Amino acid sequence: MNRRPLRRCGATAALSVALLLSACTSSAVNAGGAAGSGGLGDPLFPALGNGGYDVQHYGLDLNYDIKGKHLTATAEITARADQDLRSFQLDLQGLRVSSVQVDGEDAGFSRKGHKLIVRPTGGLRERATFRTRVAYEGTPQEMKDADGAAEGWVKTPDGAFVSGQPAGSMTWFPGNNHPADKATYDFTITVPNGHTAIANGELQSEKVTGGKTTFEWHNAQPMATYLATATIGTFDIRQYRTPDGLPLYVAVDPAEAAKSKGPLERLPEIIKWESGLFGAYPFSSAGAIVDHTPPRVEWYALESQTKPVYAGAPDTATVVHEMAHQWFGDSVTPKTWKDTWLNEGFATYAEWLWEEHEGGKTPQQQFDALYQDGEGDGDGDGDGDENKDGDGEDGRWAFPAGDPGKPENVTATPVYERGAMVLQQLRNAVGDKTFFKILKEWPAKYRHANADSQQFIAFCQERTDEDLTDLFKDWLYGKGKPNWEY
Repeated sequence: MNRRPLRRCGATAALSVALLLSACTSSAVNAGGAAGSGGLGDPLFPALGNGGYDVQHYGLDLNYDIKGKHLTATAEITARADQDLRSFQLDLQGLRVSSVQVDGEDAGFSRKGHKLIVRPTGGLRERATFRTRVAYEGTPQEMKDADGAAEGWVKTPDGAFVSGQPAGSMTWFPGNNHPADKATYDFTITVPNGHTAIANGELQSEKVTGGKTTFEWHNAQPMATYLATATIGTFDIRQYRTPDGLPLYVAVDPAEAAKSKGPLERLPEIIKWESGLFGAYPFSSAGAIVDHTPPRVEWYALESQTKPVYAGAPDTATVVHEMAHQWFGDSVTPKTWKDTWLNEGFATYAEWLWEEHEGGKTPQQQFDALYQDGEGDGDGDGDGDENKDGDGEDGRWAFPAGDPGKPENVTATPVYERGAMVLQQLRNAVGDKTFFKILKEWPAKYRHANADSQQFIAFCQERTDEDLTDLFKDWLYGKGKPNWEY
């Protein structure tokens, strides 16, 4: 996610409270096994996600009435039980559920907060693969940050775009809404003629029936729920291939076409350059979605898998940032939201490397400027104030990048800037040869998987004789402004 021009695009204050509540548990039924937990114990969002099963695949069939802002949908979820279950839970915010079936049989269900509690007839056996079909409808509701930033199903004059980080996907489909449970996806999206529906992966078909058009998309590589998109609107579409043969799908709202042209024309160049740094591009296609959002929407960009979504024309640095996320965040996904710096620190560092590539500041110069900024007052203006640039409540030294502490910090300044500074200090410690090997080998080892900060620290330590203990202790987890030397 890119937080410019906003300070952040993270969870809402109201949402944070709701998701910090104790996880829901379902009532007992006449079947053996346990009640699957509601919540995975995430350090920042403990009620997000659900225990007892692992999703393998989502099949989403969405029919959206743009004029009426009404969604009619079914979700077929293929999962494997991790234990004997008498019930399990899915995350779904709002929307009316009309029926739930498990393996073709009607199942009991109830609602509690953002949890849909499902009680399959006879329960489920450990290691069993089962299919849950949920029929639902209603007007999807976006979520709002305390500073006005949007999340979830965000309505636009000609459709909607999706912002899923950290919890927004549950506003438009039921699922195991946590980055630790990745799955493949198929999307069937029906919209009025003249509109386009865009999802992750590759377009399989486009069929016109009467006054509606149905788009089918297939996303074959595992994906976290927050990275799923179903953006609907009127777009100029360009489909082509990079010189290396990678399929590209670029959709731009006509109102944003002129400003987007230059940065998006560099997309093949950026992918090639990042592939040289980070290893082979991890997915079977790439692209971009640029929407024209109403003035009320304060939001900027999200690294939706294969096609980042931009809420307006991006600059080139933002395209670099969101495409770097395809390796760091989308392919290698953090186990919990506490480790978001593994996404944002790397994507920010990619921006620094790109600026150097373009003849600008080096990453060390970027580091030096951030470290020296605000000496004595926290914000660099010399007036004694402390703001987001220095030591204040939202400043880069306000909390450690590796321990945001509370939900509203998940995409705040330290996660980005201090996260990138950790990487520059790592580079200084291990040297360029080892550092750039780490940039390639880390996403290769955890390709399409999940990893956390401790795994990254161990991964780095295995590749150098330098003792990195104090470096990570001070720069990743230390409170306040660290000493210059590690």
